[in-house]
Amino acid sequence: MRYLTAGESHGPELTAIIEGIPAGLDLSVEKINQELKKRQGGYGRGGRMKIEKDQVRITSGVRHGKTLGSPITMVVENKDWKNWKTVMSVEEVPEKDQLLRRVSKPRPGHADLVGGMKYQHADLRNILERSSARETTVRVAIGALAKQVLSAVGIDIASHVVLLGGIKAQIPENLSVAEIRQTTEASEVYTVDPSIEEEMKQLIDQTKKDGDTLGGIVEVRLENVPPGLGSYVQWDRKLDGKLAQAILSINAFKGVEFGLGFEAANQPGSNVMDEIIWEEAEGYSRTSNRLGGFEGGMTNGEQLIIRGVMKPIPTLYKPLMSVDTDTKEPYKASVERSDSTAVPAAAVVAENVAATVIAAELLEQFHSDTMDELIAELNKYRQRIKQF
Repeated sequence: MRYLTAGESHGPELTAIIEGIPAGLDLSVEKINQELKKRQGGYGRGGRMKIEKDQVRITSGVRHGKTLGSPITMVVENKDWKNWKTVMSVEEVPEKDQLLRRVSKPRPGHADLVGGMKYQHADLRNILERSSARETTVRVAIGALAKQVLSAVGIDIASHVVLLGGIKAQIPENLSVAEIRQTTEASEVYTVDPSIEEEMKQLIDQTKKDGDTLGGIVEVRLENVPPGLGSYVQWDRKLDGKLAQAILSINAFKGVEFGLGFEAANQPGSNVMDEIIWEEAEGYSRTSNRLGGFEGGMTNGEQLIIRGVMKPIPTLYKPLMSVDTDTKEPYKASVERSDSTAVPAAAVVAENVAATVIAAELLEQFHSDTMDELIAELNKYRQRIKQF
């Protein structure tokens, strides 16, 4: 399974092409749209989300509700395109119109300046349009498709906000995916700890008034993932490594950890490793899950626990100082439409990105021209490892 995305933030549409989805998957467009809606939600979102009503349109690879095994094309229209037709025109426009919404004051923390230097664009809009987090719209759509593959083989996934602007949720021990889904559906900040919801919202409101932004930590959990996905035999086959790269590829993410994560550095080995037990009915399992479901770059059958750190959004309504690339004079950075925080939305993005990686690993490891073959192969594999 592989995919490419294309499109600019204020262009006509965002596009994804996904190859490798097995034939015979019952595909629900409604479930994809539900994930897109959830990405647009979360307390602290800005004006752009009031304009866009993200809905996916599938233009290939599906017939009569079932995947064909051929490449699937998904398109999400940008409603705001109608206001940017001249600025983002594919066709050549008069020279005076080329200067509309031109950007020469790069924003600290964004790709603007480095991208302009790399690709030799004097108008930094050519950078910020593609480097925008708007691109995660289609990655959520891809993940929503991947989640339908996972669901068909019994793998469940959910995400939540662990920390926002320094306010940390109290996470119940042995938190299940079902509990995450149930509690976050009732939360505007997608947290499993209702006691901090109001505090988070007040902080977001105050931060918005101050023209500033907030970051945080999100967590993704998966259950019923079979042991042995990934491999130790080469560095680039380690599944936790693949997940780490994918999570860090999300806009504004600066760190990733599994299980105890960085806290493991403060503990002796006896407080970090997970002891192994065996029961006739279930086979092998662990008495704890400090390693977050990974050993040696492979899944070990326990719940996968993945966390990502998102920095505050770098577009500030009270902009930081920068340099005008035309005049080289100090200047306040450009301001594009922005959110005071997108941490809740980032949890949705991380969940769907993680689902994409796990689905791709399953489809690589097991024969999967059709869903029937994938399900049969995986069931056979699960039975074999239980008898080890």
